[in-house]
Amino acid sequence: MTVTGTTVGGMPVTGLPPGAAAPRLLCWAGADPAGERAARARVVDALRSGVPVPPPVPGPVRGAVVTTAARALDDLAAAPVRQVPAGGPRPVVLLLPGQGSQHHGMATGLYRDEPVFRAAVDEVLGVWGAEGEAIRADWLAAVAGAAIPIDDGRRAQPLLFAVDHGLGRLLLSWGVRPAEALGHSAGEVVAATLAGVFSVAEAVALVRGRVRAAARIPAGGMLAVAASAEELGPYLSGQVAVAAVNAVRRTMLAGPRAELAVVAARLATDGVTVRPVPATTPFHSPAMEPAVAAAELAFDALPRPPRFPVRSGYTGRLLTAEEAGSARFWARQIADPVHFGPALTALLDDGDRLLVECGPGRVLASLAVRQRAVRGGGSAVLSMLPGDRSDRSDRFGAEYSDRFAVLETAAALWCEGHDLVREVPDALDVRADL
Repeated sequence: MTVTGTTVGGMPVTGLPPGAAAPRLLCWAGADPAGERAARARVVDALRSGVPVPPPVPGPVRGAVVTTAARALDDLAAAPVRQVPAGGPRPVVLLLPGQGSQHHGMATGLYRDEPVFRAAVDEVLGVWGAEGEAIRADWLAAVAGAAIPIDDGRRAQPLLFAVDHGLGRLLLSWGVRPAEALGHSAGEVVAATLAGVFSVAEAVALVRGRVRAAARIPAGGMLAVAASAEELGPYLSGQVAVAAVNAVRRTMLAGPRAELAVVAARLATDGVTVRPVPATTPFHSPAMEPAVAAAELAFDALPRPPRFPVRSGYTGRLLTAEEAGSARFWARQIADPVHFGPALTALLDDGDRLLVECGPGRVLASLAVRQRAVRGGGSAVLSMLPGDRSDRSDRFGAEYSDRFAVLETAAALWCEGHDLVREVPDALDVRADL
């Protein structure tokens, strides 16, 4: 993939001003170290002469850097290179987060700058109709005080679906073909949609049905607890239950608000670390049981075979055709516990993988780094967006943090050995630049 100046793979990137702080990605490669050095020198010569940077010729010795016009020459000189393993790059796995990843202003910079992401988000919110238009207006305003709070499932779930789906579509547009996808909670619907199991319209109908059913449930919440599910057994009471097993000693509880507060107080008294999760609904707890039947009635889809495998975060296995077509399977997800940690472990047991979180932050990445396969270096994890706070905003400006994170992902994929090519819409013929 060529990313130079204000083009990505030859395609213009709209909305990026030509300022010196605008991030840009430069890629090069060679058949051997000498070839890499020659390719890097050609990039330097192009920058100095002001001509377009030549597209990289794939090779096993690769380099890439995300930089600015003002720093490009210095960053190029210091950029490390990577040798693509003889066996080829690690297969890519998409990780799609659910409720709890949302935050004000998430991905708004990318919506402004990236046409593929923007079109995918607009497609999702367009299917939602007037409700989607209201969600988009509140989201792009990026302020608190919206008609429906960002942590309310009626706002968080549609918006997270749109953002996750847009990021996944952007990654696929680079020519990446995932080996697998794994979603957390509502992210499982996104995974199935990206794999082609559901159309966008079918997925929106499924999410809408689940959201409307959940909205009738009395207010509740969720807690992230630094303990195992087994250790939490003595604390559970009433409708408070284990909502998700995310990693070793990383468990989520959910339940009605008052009951959950009692459990949280007991845990804190005993010195157990507890953190509230941004949610106003007791997802994945017995309190959601009354919503399951309504969500089941709302299911209206004709699932298709997936283009790539989807692993269920509920069963830990690859999604079967029977499950994909089962209204009960998708409806029960709002009440059943998520087993993301065990599912990811099973996925990584199949071999080394490059995990890419397609979501508004690093929630799943923070769980993935606790996996033995990642700690040992055999597998690795990337995040397409920086989350609520960007540690790079001082260099590129806060308005560029989304763009920087996405380009960093592209750079890592290129250096891993994936040959990235931007798909070109029929309406824009830039094939000569690819």
